[in-house]
Formats: sequence, structure tokens, C-alpha cells
Amino acid sequence: MESNSEIINADDETSSTLNDDSSKLYTNSAEFISSEENEDTRSELKFDPVLESEEEKSKRLEIEEALKDGDSALETWRRLALGKYGLVNDDLRRQVWPLLLNVDPDPSEKAPLLAELSQHSEYSQVVLDVNRSLKRFPPGIPYKQRVALQDQLTVLILRVIMKYPHLRYYQGYHDVAITFLLVVGETVAFRIMERLSTDHLRECMEPTMEKTSYTLTYIYPILQREDKDLYEFMDSATVGTMFALPWYLTWFGHSLNQYRDVVRLYDYFLASPPLMPLYVAASLVIDRRQDVFDVGCDMASIHCLLSQIPDNLDFESILQRASNLYKKYPPSKLEKDVKNRVQKELEQRRKDEQRIRRRLDKNRAAWVKMRHYLPNWLLLHYRNKYGLLFATATLLVGLYAYLRATETGFSLFKQGPWNI
Repeated sequence: MESNSEIINADDETSSTLNDDSSKLYTNSAEFISSEENEDTRSELKFDPVLESEEEKSKRLEIEEALKDGDSALETWRRLALGKYGLVNDDLRRQVWPLLLNVDPDPSEKAPLLAELSQHSEYSQVVLDVNRSLKRFPPGIPYKQRVALQDQLTVLILRVIMKYPHLRYYQGYHDVAITFLLVVGETVAFRIMERLSTDHLRECMEPTMEKTSYTLTYIYPILQREDKDLYEFMDSATVGTMFALPWYLTWFGHSLNQYRDVVRLYDYFLASPPLMPLYVAASLVIDRRQDVFDVGCDMASIHCLLSQIPDNLDFESILQRASNLYKKYPPSKLEKDVKNRVQKELEQRRKDEQRIRRRLDKNRAAWVKMRHYLPNWLLLHYRNKYGLLFATATLLVGLYAYLRATETGFSLFKQGPWNI
């Protein structure tokens, strides 16, 4: 089996060109967590300790030797991060993650105080998201330490978007930032988020989600080439790409329940080209192909299934498949198919809008025709909610009277109460 480390370098990735008529499925990233407006509805992130296997111990010793060798090149760190078990533990990640991105933080640089950032336009939204993220912090930490981490997370996010005013904060950005804060600390986390925000996550930080929507479309050409039956099944169900939006925006950090899975994927993505999360998404869908078939060809059922990622997935095999998919179908080979699919979706959307408009016009014409047969007293206040209520009640009473009148031996003028 080929190694993940043989993946194409990030420098070889051809940047995607946005089609002017690209799909406008998402106006902002808040859609994928719209159900979390008041609280964090995700399950608690599990920080369960895992015993180190013999293979992991061997990998750890290899990384430690590479760290002792001051001449280790970037390709060495990429190979180790992409390979099985990644960087093994957070102590090693704390040292290797900055090397993967070639960031060299200045320890003398002081972070601003939270109070100094409170006037920023995104301050309230960032604080709201951070306060909803309690389940993503390690359990059992003292209250004061947790509050300090929350303040550091808020400062970390605001520092980046203040330094780069053209970048827009999106809900889910904090899921990425919190992972780096927990592993490498505030100073290094700022440099890492600064680098990622101007590179890997740049499209996600546009004023609208047009580019992100366009980029997510790459998932389907990958599926079409690798698993045609699965592609046709999902395409027939019109599943779309919404299920993968949080995966892409947060590097799966929003969707996974095991901390060890989150940091393992971050090892992989830090050593990969920017579009690699889409190949991991396609690989994950392929891994769950039988589950998809089992729920039936229904958009809502498939979306619900894929939105919940089980804890027992073999991510090493998923990542291995993703690496192979990237080598077989690099973005440059998929670009034409992506443009065609986006254009097709746009044309279908226009047809649907026209059909709805024609139906509304037809209904409007029917109402205009019907109102000629209604008495003026009924139409006098039809725009008023009380008038509408009165009209509805009148119709219901009339209908009831008609039904009772058709009963054998019943008369509207018969004495005695109505049994309603």
C-alpha cells in the first residue's frame, strides 16, 4: 500500500478559478450551525487517554530523533505528519506543527488585552461563539483556567481579523482556533491561525460563501470517478454538499467527538494542500457507502446520516484513501467538471424559480377571479388579521351548517341545542 507521505506537495496544487455564475447556496457560514444560536448542541468532546501501541512508540521515537537532528527538512515533517498515527501525541505536535507551516513566533510579542478589542464589530459574535464552546474544552479543568482559555481564544481570533481587515470571521473559525490554542498555546496559535487564514482558510473568510460553495462541489467529481454507483445514488437524491460544509470550514473539528481524531486530522491537513479536506470528505463518504445505500435514496435521510460521524471509523484508512484520491484526481483534472456541475445546478435553480413564479401567478389569477363571487363585507378587511380570522370562522360555520343540514331529518330551525 502506498504511503500517505507520497502525496503531491501543496505547491503543486492548481488554484481553482471561481465561475462567475457559481452556486449561491450559502450566504454565510452560520447556516451549518443555525440550530446552535443559543447553545452548543454538539456532544462533549472526549479526551479519553489512549495507551500507546508498539507501532506508535516506534513512530514517536522516530519523530524525537528527527527533532534532535537540527537539519531535518520540511519534507521530513510532512512525511511524519501524513504517515500512520501522524505525530502521535501533543508534546510532539507542539514542536512539529510550527515547523510544518514554517512559522517562527516572537516570544517577546505581547497579545493585546481583551478589553482593548471590545470595540471591534465582530467582538460580540466571537464572544458568543466562544461561550458556546464549553464542550470543546478538556473536562475537569478549574473554572479560572477555563475562563482564561476562553479569553485567550477570543483574543486570538480577534487579533487575526484585526490584522487582516479584508478577512471575515465565520462561525466555525473558533473550532479551528481552539484546537491550536489547546495544543501549542496562545503565542504560537496566533502565528498558525494567521498563516492558515491567509492560505488554507482564505476562501472561507470571504464576505460571502460563494467560493466555498463552489469549492465544495469538487466532492462530486471525485465520487463520480471513484465510485459511480454511490455518485449516481447521491446525485439522484439531490443530497448536495451542505453535509460537508462544517467538515471543510472547521477541518472536521466541529463534527468529531474524539479529540484524538481531531488532532490526527490536523496533523494530516497541516502537511497537505488546501483542498485536501474535500478529498477526506469524499473518502469518508465512500467509507460509509453501505450506510448511505441502506437509508434509501432520500435527501434528508442521507444528509442526516452523513452529518453524524461515528466514533468507530478507521481514520487511518480514510486518510490513506484520500491521499490516493488526490494523486489520481488532482484539482486541476476536476476543474472542468466542477464548472459544468455548478452551471447545471444554476440552470436548474433558475428553472425551479420560474416554475414557482408561474404557479404563484396562476394562484394569484385564481384569487382575483374568486373574489368576484365573495360578498364585499367578507373582503372589506381581508388584509387585517382579525378580518381574516372572522372570514375563516364564517366559512367554517357555514360548512358545518351545510353538513348538518344534509343529515336525515335535520332542520336548521329545529329547536334544541347543537352538539358541536
